[in-house]
Amino acid sequence: MAAPGAALRPLSRTVLIASPAPSTRALSVTPRRLRQSLLNRQHPSLTSASRPSLAPRTQIRHSSYHSPEPSPNTPNARKKVTMHTLRNLYKKGEPIAMITAHDFPSSRAADESGMDMVLVGDSLGMVAMGLENTTEVIMEEMLLHCRSVARGAKHAFIIGDLPMGSYEISPEQAVASSLRFIKEGHVHGVKIEGGEELGPTIKRITQAGIPVVGHIGLTPQRQNALGGFRVQGKTCTSATQLLLDALALQEAGAFMLVCEAMPPEVAALITSKLKVPTIGIGAGNGCSGQVLVQVDMTGNFPPGRFIPKFVKKYADVWSEATRGMIQYREEVKSRAFPSPEYTYPISKEELARFEKTVDEMYQK
Repeated sequence: MAAPGAALRPLSRTVLIASPAPSTRALSVTPRRLRQSLLNRQHPSLTSASRPSLAPRTQIRHSSYHSPEPSPNTPNARKKVTMHTLRNLYKKGEPIAMITAHDFPSSRAADESGMDMVLVGDSLGMVAMGLENTTEVIMEEMLLHCRSVARGAKHAFIIGDLPMGSYEISPEQAVASSLRFIKEGHVHGVKIEGGEELGPTIKRITQAGIPVVGHIGLTPQRQNALGGFRVQGKTCTSATQLLLDALALQEAGAFMLVCEAMPPEVAALITSKLKVPTIGIGAGNGCSGQVLVQVDMTGNFPPGRFIPKFVKKYADVWSEATRGMIQYREEVKSRAFPSPEYTYPISKEELARFEKTVDEMYQK
């Protein structure tokens, strides 16, 4: 199949026709010859110089390849979420709703659902790219997905996840990577995983004018050092360190913190000691908001796949999608699809003229 919008080059084909002579002769049928034959039939009295041109005309293309943007004047269109919006939600005590997205359709769905924030998380490496873990995701892949998400989410505040290897070497490296996320990925801020050791790095990023979301608790990029995907803060020492991490990141300039996989009581206490909002994922409802991976919470995965304890399945996209595709395959095999209502009509008169033209072409 040709790529959307690709120009189709004229193709000629050779047809063997019967001839009174003992041998057969080849007739080359080209688009030019077809046009000429049609003109001869429609305008027999005109010379070649005076016949009307059959140059292609500009037409409106009705195609599923185009994804039109919603009109800014759409009724009930909500205002764009900004840092000011998020601060007001936090001050009012209204929970902040965040969800992940990894491409245009998933970000449109998140935006249309009224999400305050959309996170382009490096979890996309596992749920969208089929990688074993998030440590394999590279910068260019994150930027590609960020751009796709930015095209779909026109109202939500978008955060991009700095991948492993893009910020650990030095604060300068982190600033350079963050600037690429803003300029090339078109996100509004970045998220960075780690504790108080990242204070200087976050400070430099925020000094560059880039909003930063910190991430403490279970930090998947450091799963090897943590001994796997383990709950954090289950001892007094561990919980105290999480509080120290949170305070250090807040002091460095992070405007928000993700708290992952920790007892709800620990997350609630940390939240109460901060002056910035916390977003929980497996950390209870005492945080200032929540985030889930969209693929997980919509049930867009095959049966039997492991999902974390904190994931609530709100839909069953996988079953519905496979049901539809199975029905489609069956209708293709039986030629039930496409039925007439899914095709484009031509008048009987024009069809008859076309058939006659073709017959004449191949009888010459």
